[in-house]
Amino acid sequence: MDDRPRDETPSPAPPYYENPLPTPGTLPPRAWWGASDAARLTLNGSWAFRLAPTASGTGPGFTADDPAATAGWDRVTVPGHWVLQGHGAPAYTGVAYLFPVDPPRMPDENPTGDHRREFDLPGDWPADGETLLRFEGVDSCARVWLNGTELGTFQGSRLPHEFAVGPLLRRRGNVLAVRVHQWSAGSYLEDQDMWWLPGIFREVSLLHRPAGSPADHFVHAGYDHTTGEGTLRVECDVPGRVLVPELGLDLACGQEARAAVEPWSAEVPRLYAGELVTAGERIPLRIGFRTVGIEDGLLKVNGRRVLFRGVNRHEFHPETGRALDRETMRRDIVLMKQHNVNAVRTSHYPPHPAFLDLCDELGLWVIDECDLETHGFCWMPDWRGNPVADERWTPALVDRARRMVERDKNHPSVLVWSLGNECHAGRGLSAMAAWIRARDPARPVHYENDPEYPDSDIFSRMYAPHEEVERIGRREEEPLSDPERDAHRRSLPFLLVEYAHAMGNGPGGLADYQRLFETYERCQGGFVWEWIDHGLLTRTADGREYFGYGGDFGEGYHDGNFVCDGLLFPDRTPSPGLIEYKKVVEPVRITGDAAQGVTIRNGHDFAGTSHLAFTWAYEVEGRRIAAGDLAVPPLEPGHKARLPLPAAPADAPPGEAVWTVRACLRAGTAWAEAGHEVAWGQWPAAPAPAPAAPPGPRVAPRRDGGLITLGPAVFDAGRGRLRALGGLPLAEGPRLDVFRAPTDNDIGMHWEPGTQVSVLWERIGLHRVRHRTDEVRLTDEALTVRTRVAPDARDLALATTYRWTADEEGTLRLRVAVTPEGDWPCPLPRLGLRLGLPAAFGRVSWYGGGPGEAYPDTRAASRLGRYRATVEELQTPYVRPQENGARADVRWAELSAGEATLRIEADPEPFWLTARRWSSEQLDAAGHTVDLSPGEVVWVNLDHAQHGIGSQSCGPAPLPRHRLTAAPADFGLAFRLREGR
Repeated sequence: MDDRPRDETPSPAPPYYENPLPTPGTLPPRAWWGASDAARLTLNGSWAFRLAPTASGTGPGFTADDPAATAGWDRVTVPGHWVLQGHGAPAYTGVAYLFPVDPPRMPDENPTGDHRREFDLPGDWPADGETLLRFEGVDSCARVWLNGTELGTFQGSRLPHEFAVGPLLRRRGNVLAVRVHQWSAGSYLEDQDMWWLPGIFREVSLLHRPAGSPADHFVHAGYDHTTGEGTLRVECDVPGRVLVPELGLDLACGQEARAAVEPWSAEVPRLYAGELVTAGERIPLRIGFRTVGIEDGLLKVNGRRVLFRGVNRHEFHPETGRALDRETMRRDIVLMKQHNVNAVRTSHYPPHPAFLDLCDELGLWVIDECDLETHGFCWMPDWRGNPVADERWTPALVDRARRMVERDKNHPSVLVWSLGNECHAGRGLSAMAAWIRARDPARPVHYENDPEYPDSDIFSRMYAPHEEVERIGRREEEPLSDPERDAHRRSLPFLLVEYAHAMGNGPGGLADYQRLFETYERCQGGFVWEWIDHGLLTRTADGREYFGYGGDFGEGYHDGNFVCDGLLFPDRTPSPGLIEYKKVVEPVRITGDAAQGVTIRNGHDFAGTSHLAFTWAYEVEGRRIAAGDLAVPPLEPGHKARLPLPAAPADAPPGEAVWTVRACLRAGTAWAEAGHEVAWGQWPAAPAPAPAAPPGPRVAPRRDGGLITLGPAVFDAGRGRLRALGGLPLAEGPRLDVFRAPTDNDIGMHWEPGTQVSVLWERIGLHRVRHRTDEVRLTDEALTVRTRVAPDARDLALATTYRWTADEEGTLRLRVAVTPEGDWPCPLPRLGLRLGLPAAFGRVSWYGGGPGEAYPDTRAASRLGRYRATVEELQTPYVRPQENGARADVRWAELSAGEATLRIEADPEPFWLTARRWSSEQLDAAGHTVDLSPGEVVWVNLDHAQHGIGSQSCGPAPLPRHRLTAAPADFGLAFRLREGR
């Protein structure tokens, strides 16, 4: 028996920042409106600031009136994050929490920022009514005082909170003090694969609420596609009237009216200007009539199935983090619209409310996602401790759902409410879904991470491979063990809520996914992960700029560059992945052939084609010979037309000819100017031309000591390597190359070892293969060099034979035959030749695919033509350097230095062209763009084949037809040097 005395002292109550329950003091959530005739005062700007290492902050004195309370403090900008303003450092994890997992407790080390702002009321600030203090977003927990009186505390970083403060305000000398804790109980709900960035990162403002002003209002604007009528009803907590002059409506709040209207859609975002008029305030309304629901197992808007061409969007700026201004938000949406994106999932929290205003105005479908993710619990057995399965957290979960819905309910762009992301399963999610359905039954509810989908109206998956998507499209997916749950899931429409992980070079396989979406009506599209790379602008000691990622800021634990996985670079420059996505999801399909002419199919869900102008062009060898307008009759959604094209010009020169038909905006819009290209198609205008005439008489190779001369070429007699061509010395003659600097998708998922093809490449040693010359043989018309290309410590090899010939006109031709030896356990990265030219050869022109990079499964946007670029312009500056810059289907390329030009021609198969000022090995060794320094050699890769890209950084590998299997290959090239004019 244990007779030791026990301490009967009760445990102290947990501090407020460890309380998982919503705290009293803040006002009930309500709809957000951007403007009205009521007074507003922004409190943004420069605030006094001091950072403490623990949650105790700097002491309570800073809340008092005494100006000396903040003597010696620093200043920070609000909205903003203190870690991006010289106080502490940002940190990135994709899944793991940056604190011990012991919900809802936090460690003593809890960086805490005390903020203080002094302000006066404007002279005309009304004396009557009430005034609210509103915070749009604070990460992660705040305690607030005004003029020495504590108002309360709150959590929920990406959601607004308001306090009633009218009696505490004075005309001059107001003191607002806010203590912000980086970590809180709320942090367990905010593990959203992004930078951990504390601070007051959205606006702070005072809002006057005159007597008779509404606390809230709810706009219900439905559309009946069978009659063309809209139904309008506006709920309001005070009496008032709703005016819509364009429709001739003057309604009492709560009254319903019907009128003939034009519906709102992402393609035609028709808004009606209205006004809610009460005794105390006039609030502008922007009303979009539309109805959304699940019918016949499909997600429909205004009676039509919609196809989402979507992206997942985090809020991010490379200098200000999640503190975005309205112009940056507009820039995002303009870029989305210009690249045929029609939908956005607000991963994984509600965005700034102004973003949704812009979605209403410019036209995007929105899945609005709650500020919720508990992914870090996945490391615990059976997600032990997960808050969504712990009833102590249910009030906080419902509070977050409520604050999202109430804030955003009046936006026509918001089609679907999402409970959150990657929280596994639990009854807390069911409570959220039940509350949402009771409050807003007119919108579906989404949640992905529970495989039985008890709370979701949509069946969604992340990163499902193509074959699984096809099975789901056919309704042949693996059944659930519970027949009732299985029947429920089979009744749901399907979305890839995340797919095509856009990390580094990629994503690959987009066109293959889109084919499935357009084939199976159940598959209603998807949302690429994600919109933008989260690289933070960083500078070297000597001032060179680059984008930093996890591990660049002294973090002890991080997930590296996994935070850079977007279709935009951090500076919002479109990546090749976005250019590819634009082509793959274009809403008008243009196809044709030489015999049948052109077929135009309207793939819009709602818009016709009258807003588009169509043109044709006839090109030979990349040169435009003729062009004109194409008369296309107006096409309704889903309709198509087959049209003849003009006869080929009689005076067209011989050569490879193609038709190119384009669809461009007929007139300017809010997001693009007239002439902006929406879609294009290209196809041969005639059967492929006959092979070129055989080369002229060949010249014989000659040996002279240690050299061999063959026409304009000089070779090393011992190893048979090309040393010079004409007067051009080569840093390295063409020789077989199979290595590429691994892409992020080659590197794969570190948590799933079988996905890492680059590990096999390194294990085999493809980055350090050896070349052995077995024979150098001369005949009357050729130089033949037999070699063995093999890695160390393996019995794998590529037996390679080079056969060189030259003609009297100075053309040097090479035929390469490759035969694999041994049992190759993985695909090859590339198969081709690497050539080293002097650094002066910095200008490139080519006839082939372009203008941007392409790989076997990222080539939909590659258009046949003639292009010019510098070697520097051929590079794609991925945040983490990796293989990039290949141009596909190259018929010929020229690299120039002054008046000297080296021409390389396909003989006869087109090749892949890459040119850069560093080798693949140097590219592989670089961690950031600033690690790459131009050398004395331009390294040129002339590839017969490339391995596909895929999406395996967090998704499927390249499809089998895009894998570069080690197999016998035979290819050829021709070289010619032109010196002078």
